[in-house]
Amino acid sequence: MARGSGRGPGSSSRRPGSSRPSTRARAGRQPALGKAAAQAAEAAASTWRGRLDAVTANRQNVRRVTLGVLLLFLVVLVGPTLKAYLQQRSDISALRDKVAQQRVTVDELQAEQARWEDPAYVEQQARTQLKFVKVGEKSYTVLDPKQRDTSGSIAHRTDTVEPWYDTVWSSMQAADVPANHRR
Repeated sequence: MARGSGRGPGSSSRRPGSSRPSTRARAGRQPALGKAAAQAAEAAASTWRGRLDAVTANRQNVRRVTLGVLLLFLVVLVGPTLKAYLQQRSDISALRDKVAQQRVTVDELQAEQARWEDPAYVEQQARTQLKFVKVGEKSYTVLDPKQRDTSGSIAHRTDTVEPWYDTVWSSMQAADVPANHRR
């Protein structure tokens, strides 16, 4: 017996029918398209050129979607890295500014150190800040240069005699008040 000559199942020389409805049945289901448009779509889909155009359009869509997914992946991958890079660049810039500022401070301190090596500057600072005087000199200190006593009497002396504890208490209160707030 020759192959394929039997009439059993699967031995038919014809291809089995498709379970999908024909293009004519599909065209009948699309009322939005006009009859002429449906016939043109059916003719384009039935020809090999129409099928080739559909496959080409499908490939272009697949390429666009693939490119979009690839770009999204790159953005997700490169985004945090780029953010960290920009943050580090700004940190480096801030540190360079800080180093430049510290160099200026170091230069000022070195200049001050050089001034302190001069004996005349040391003597001047000792006289003004520490109220030092040389032997035989007299030092005068003005307590409050804003307030002048024109009567010639001592400003803190009073004619009434206070008890000693009142004097101590008033001097303690005066010591607690900062110099710029005293009257």
